[in-house]
Amino acid sequence: MTEQGQRMLKHTVRRSRQLSAESIAKYLQTSCGLKISTTVRRELHRMGFHGRAAPSKPYITKCNAKRPMQWCKSCHYWTL
Repeated sequence: MTEQGQRMLKHTVRRSRQLSAESIAKYLQTSCGLKISTTVRRELHRMGFHGRAAPSKPYITKCNAKRPMQWCKSCHYWTL
């Protein structure tokens, strides 16, 4: 892959991160005229782009954050 192709690939990925490697290859073939097949995924890995989903985190409001502490304080005097 040429340097121009690598720059176009990086620009395309940064512009739209939701695309798959296959759709990126099709886009580069149609718009730029680059002949790319399986090298897209390999080049993306070399550039530091990896297909990972961000971990989902629960949304914690101030009210939800206070509840465990309130429960602990109310149960402080319980005995076995």
